[in-house]
Amino acid sequence: MARIKLEFQNTQGHTLSGLLETPPPGVPTLRHALFAHCFTCGKDIAAASRISRALAARGIAVLRFDFTGLGNSDGDFANTSFTSNVQDLIAAAQALEAEHAAPAMLIGHSLGGAAVLAAAHELPSVEVVVTIAAPGSPKHIEHLFSGVRGEMESTGEAEVQVGHRRFRIKREFLDDLEHYADAEHIKRLKRALLVFHSPADEIVPIGEAAKIYQAAKHPKSFISLDDADHLLTDREDSEYVAETLVAWASRYLNLRRHAAEAGPGTAPHVGAGEVVVTEREGRFLRGLYTEHHQLFADEPKAVGGKDLGPSPYDLLLMALGACTSMTIRMYADHKGLPLDDVDVRLKHERIHVDDCEADCDDEIRAGADKQGRIERIERNIDLTGDLTAAQRARLLQIADRCPVHRTMEGNPLMVARLAGQGGPSSGSDSAD
Repeated sequence: MARIKLEFQNTQGHTLSGLLETPPPGVPTLRHALFAHCFTCGKDIAAASRISRALAARGIAVLRFDFTGLGNSDGDFANTSFTSNVQDLIAAAQALEAEHAAPAMLIGHSLGGAAVLAAAHELPSVEVVVTIAAPGSPKHIEHLFSGVRGEMESTGEAEVQVGHRRFRIKREFLDDLEHYADAEHIKRLKRALLVFHSPADEIVPIGEAAKIYQAAKHPKSFISLDDADHLLTDREDSEYVAETLVAWASRYLNLRRHAAEAGPGTAPHVGAGEVVVTEREGRFLRGLYTEHHQLFADEPKAVGGKDLGPSPYDLLLMALGACTSMTIRMYADHKGLPLDDVDVRLKHERIHVDDCEADCDDEIRAGADKQGRIERIERNIDLTGDLTAAQRARLLQIADRCPVHRTMEGNPLMVARLAGQGGPSSGSDSAD
């Protein structure tokens, strides 16, 4: 799967930061969805990221973003309100439509669930709405400010603690909640509604889910999350939400028809031990496939790519770094060395041969190009643990035994053939 950064302006002129989770190569994008996170949280909270990734794996691209003043988005949280959150949602939907496709689904977690219920009637493209651990009204959060009401009345604002963080909240925030005291916006939702809630939720009681369900008109459904907590910190709970959500939504979003129209996908057949690279959309975007795995390769935007995946040299360094780390770990475990962790940072550059006096032998110098440059890969290996100096030195030696390292140093035979022809390609043929 690829994550695409999406920045957009809200009605106050602030730049909001979002991430679009897209399906992996070979999985067609069936519909698009918009995810609203919980109060004072952010787009990268575990529940939002896990559910978005799980939906993308099933063909639904999901945009999650930070509301004003949170995460990577601009603005001052103290100047926000529930209404401004709703406006941010509408701005995100418009940006998604402009860059990709209009959202057919709104998903909201906790207060984000209340926000999607309020925003849905402003978005004609939305066909289904999903709430997760959401209150029946945003006024439910008023209890968070019960200890500072006096300060708010006298000074106009106060600092409150939500979770492990403190935020400044203005009196206008509480005043704004009064506009959503009733459930009229839920009664006129006119979209298929799915309500997820856990009976064990200690932050938003399950009675709030009953308020949403009772106010909404059919079609509507309720799914219990059993013993899940409010933030869905257990990965299995997030996966369950995504799996059941897609199954439920397929009835209302015509996912089967969209899948048929999209075709069987573009994933090629890949044999054991084989790697296949295909062209995707874009100048440099490529699909990379093994027998069981898929990912993208691309180039940075600065050189004409879309930056939807690692560059070829990034992938080369990743392969070398992964192999180095695995080799060190295998040796340390075999010898019973107290290695707690290993990090490998790699960098590739082209340098002049005169700049590597200490590291260049005669063979390397002989391989310099006409400008006297050579390829240089630097590996910085960080070993954590109660290791002696001798053990660290030995593990550094072992790093060079990595099979990928040896392959790169071994001047491997490189053979290129045209598909369907048995012999190697001729180096004498000229390209027109």
